[in-house]
Amino acid sequence: MEKINKQIGIIGAGISGLLACKYMLSKGFNPIVFEARSDVGGVWIKTIASTKLQTPKTMYQFSDFPWPSSVTENFPAQHKVFDYIQSYAQHFDLIKHIRFNTKVVSIEYEGVSDKEIQSYSFWNGNGQPFSFKGKWKIVVDNTENNSIEVHKVDFVILCVGRYCDVPNIPEFPPKKGPEAFHGKVIHSMDYAAMDYESAANFVKGKQVIVVGFQKSALDIAMECSAANGLKNPCTVLYRTEQWNVPANLPWGLPLTCLCLNRFSELLVHKPGEGFLRSLLATMLSPLRWTFSKFVESQINKMHRLAKYGMVPKHDFSQQISSCLIATVPEKFYDRVEEGSIILKKSQSFSFCEEGILVDGEHTSTTTPLKTDVVILATGFRGDQKLRDIFVSQVFQDYKQGSSDETFPLYREIVHPRIPQLAVIGFSESFSNLHTSEMKCQWLAELLDGTFKLPSIKEMENDMVEWDEYLKRSSGEHYRRSCIALPIWYNDQLCKDMGWNPKRKKGFFAELFEPYGPLDYVSPSRSN
Repeated sequence: MEKINKQIGIIGAGISGLLACKYMLSKGFNPIVFEARSDVGGVWIKTIASTKLQTPKTMYQFSDFPWPSSVTENFPAQHKVFDYIQSYAQHFDLIKHIRFNTKVVSIEYEGVSDKEIQSYSFWNGNGQPFSFKGKWKIVVDNTENNSIEVHKVDFVILCVGRYCDVPNIPEFPPKKGPEAFHGKVIHSMDYAAMDYESAANFVKGKQVIVVGFQKSALDIAMECSAANGLKNPCTVLYRTEQWNVPANLPWGLPLTCLCLNRFSELLVHKPGEGFLRSLLATMLSPLRWTFSKFVESQINKMHRLAKYGMVPKHDFSQQISSCLIATVPEKFYDRVEEGSIILKKSQSFSFCEEGILVDGEHTSTTTPLKTDVVILATGFRGDQKLRDIFVSQVFQDYKQGSSDETFPLYREIVHPRIPQLAVIGFSESFSNLHTSEMKCQWLAELLDGTFKLPSIKEMENDMVEWDEYLKRSSGEHYRRSCIALPIWYNDQLCKDMGWNPKRKKGFFAELFEPYGPLDYVSPSRSN
């Protein structure tokens, strides 16, 4: 195989796209990266002013490019994360492979019919990553010169992410949506896109309601309370209480020490674990319950959740299994205590002229929540963005047939029935950067011929097994592609690549030390 002649089309120059480009180059392939914006970094190009890294920086770093010593804080601010990502791209000379201001309109697989692809027993027909018959056609809108370009590539890597571009807007009954409101309604994406001074002026002196209770909602509420104080308190409208965690548990113990070691994963049943591991997980299940309750009690104590009626009804273990853990901004509940942030629960809401009508309070005498601005921190539709990029209706239907916000992928990387294509950065984990790097290493080895994929039937069975695990472990919170067992997941990737999955030195280190990016340096580099 002449690698230099194999062109790899990479869509997106965020963290996943940069990693994909770097690892494709390391194997001698010819990558071309299409990026709609004018810079690298994806979601880190522009965020809310107060946004910080949610994951400790030791867990959010490239395995071969550590953070500079000048960054001393454990949770760096947005501009430092952005600078770090840019330094990585420059260090490995990736910029020259990126076509900026080129928005991918569509991708279409040519040379093989949908009917023939559906008849395959192996991925791509022969289990190989490349084909003599098929290529991908990428249609690109060059926004610099307003022209349409067409590119043909041998393999496509989708690194479009799930937290940008397509906002998730709640549905409302007729005449009860934003059009009924006489104030302003924006999505958190629009707020983040403002420069910091404009964002501060946008909420200054106004009554603001923020809808949502994940990281963006909490950050925006903090900025609104800082701008307006007690005079115009910010209302946070949420649906479900969450176990949002502090930076550290008591005694300065980071959550990674409790969640990201092998011992913690021995406490849970895992896909494909075998009889002995299953027996051990059953025997240790009381310890997992104890661990979950300990973390819950500490979060409750540190944030005074009971005082504010914010104690979740679900277990912490369920929430962490659905990748819904967010870090609480410092002094958030102090703002709740003083009254500059007001928490209000509602399963649904609608708009009226003066503001918002809350579910359960829709009576003729009900006074609406009067407001000037509503900011919908309600997430994104990454699933829709991923689906709509395909021309083929058959490929689109693979997404539509799956559960809410999930895209079924083997090893969370390839779809068994979509040839010559991989998806990086769509699934979530405790450290998305580290997970994306592991996936790119795995994909590079696959394309280099180090290993072959099993049959389509075997891959689909494996996907079902992982999906069933997620449903059991996350319960009613099952709603997204989540790598809730990062060490066990990485073990599978290591075995595929021919690596030793045991990365620590010594029994106790292997069992109790947290696993992180530096444990997965490629054997070729470590030697």
